[in-house]
Amino acid sequence: MVDGFTATAAAALAARLDPGVLDYCVFGHCSAEHAHRALLEHLKVRPLLDLGMRLGEGSGAALALCVVRAALALFTDMATFEGAGVSDKDT
Repeated sequence: MVDGFTATAAAALAARLDPGVLDYCVFGHCSAEHAHRALLEHLKVRPLLDLGMRLGEGSGAALALCVVRAALALFTDMATFEGAGVSDKDT
């Protein structure tokens, strides 16, 4: 989870060494700093959240992690129509 401008700058440097590293990054949020938005655009990545925060203590990552966990739970725990026995019912 990449959180904030400083961590995004570090991810940009890592991507210069190996562009494939971005495939393993989840950008948590876009902070209020204009340079952060420009850097995200340069990397051609979209953060999960854009709440204009500038707190810097990982609050964006904490919020984005909840979104990631919810998405994973939805993907892994949601029943299919077939699994729930819905597709075999007559209407």
